[in-house]
Amino acid sequence: MFVGTGSDVGKSVIAAGFCRIFRQDGYSPAPFKAQNMSLNSYATPEGLEIGRAQAVQAEAAGIPCHTDMNPILLKPQSDHTSQVVLNGKPVGNQSAGSYFRHEGREYLRQAVHEAFDRLASQYNPIVMEGAGSISEINLRKVDLVNMPMAIYAGADVILVADIDRGGVFASVYGSIMLLTEEERKHVKGIIINKFRGDIQLFQEGIEIIENLCHIPVLGVLPYFTDIHIEEEDSVSLEHKAHHAQGTSLNCAVVLLRHMSNFTDFDVLEQDPRIHLYYASNPSDIEDADIIILPGSKSTIDDLYHLRRNGMAEAIIKARRRGATVLGICGGYQMMGREVCDPHHTEGDIECIPGLGLLPVTTTIDGEKTTRQVTCEYGQGYEIHQGITTPLETPSPLLHLQDGTEDGYLVDDHCMGTYVHGILDNTSFIDYLLKPFADQLAKDSTPFDYHAFKEEQYNRLADHIRQYVDVEKVYQIISHHA
Repeated sequence: MFVGTGSDVGKSVIAAGFCRIFRQDGYSPAPFKAQNMSLNSYATPEGLEIGRAQAVQAEAAGIPCHTDMNPILLKPQSDHTSQVVLNGKPVGNQSAGSYFRHEGREYLRQAVHEAFDRLASQYNPIVMEGAGSISEINLRKVDLVNMPMAIYAGADVILVADIDRGGVFASVYGSIMLLTEEERKHVKGIIINKFRGDIQLFQEGIEIIENLCHIPVLGVLPYFTDIHIEEEDSVSLEHKAHHAQGTSLNCAVVLLRHMSNFTDFDVLEQDPRIHLYYASNPSDIEDADIIILPGSKSTIDDLYHLRRNGMAEAIIKARRRGATVLGICGGYQMMGREVCDPHHTEGDIECIPGLGLLPVTTTIDGEKTTRQVTCEYGQGYEIHQGITTPLETPSPLLHLQDGTEDGYLVDDHCMGTYVHGILDNTSFIDYLLKPFADQLAKDSTPFDYHAFKEEQYNRLADHIRQYVDVEKVYQIISHHA
């Protein structure tokens, strides 16, 4: 189990790396995170919902993802409430105070234990991940995902610390010292992550940590920017917000307040034909060739704020000047003539005008659609609440394998779809770029995202093998067994 001194220290990426390492070495690994909080989710082959990070880890392990890998998913709806997804299905919305109360906690604990047991009966080893800091001692009695889960699983625990944010000695020592004696017995190693500079200069630091904590430092991982693994949190998007440039097609993703499934656009970041950036101001899209409205956990609220800050008007003007506008999921709903919420699923606003770019209307419904789909361009997945109905002659963007249709196509410059992951298909990106053929370099070739991701998992595994004592990890596991 990889746990952290805090959030965003790199647990998810390191867990994905070890999933690939174990697979390379002939084992059958599977990821597991009892409870995940994220707006970035994924649909399993069974049409159920899990955190995207565990889907990425499963991909690194070379196996299909399953809800047992992430039995509890919390999807924030506001600063105080989240939708609770249990074993892939939403079971209601709860405030933080309500969710973390003692009453009913054992029911959730039993659910995550049962999920782990099912997974452990099929795969070996299980690469577990904690959440946030392992030392939130005020939550110890209700914790489902960190040390209590490690103790239940009998897991060997490796603590991951982020040296880039500073205070690594205090965070490592404090995290371990705040554990109970029983919890401390499970911590078998420490990994220092995101190191910048000459690692040899930190040798004394390693010795200090080992002398203080009496736990071996298994490695010091350098900070990297040249290995691309899907991020779990959208925090990093703020650093990707930059303006258009003229060397390639400028593609602006509208940065929504409640943006979800932002990994839809990772492929565009890597495609050499495209310059991708995230736009939050009307001026950001003045030079955009392609504008994408992404998914949202709160479509009506995000649409309301697009109207308030001038982005809605700017998108409509961009469409008039010839830019391509593509809406995905919530963005597809926003592109229609109106979005209605008669049952107040999202909030108090019952109906709001859309951008009017597509002749469709959407009604937010209490039932959530989650499924994987196949269409003429390839595969993707749906995760949405709402039914979108054409107001004119249907003009579907996609024709699904099950005989149904999806989305709406006005022309090659204006379209919407419910299908996440559609951009992972090379043929769809080629279709999206076709109107701009004269702007593309003559030697530009389609980008194979699937091959690219496989290469990145292997590079991540190589990176970890170079700087972490993987043999020591195997010794820890073997000794445990």
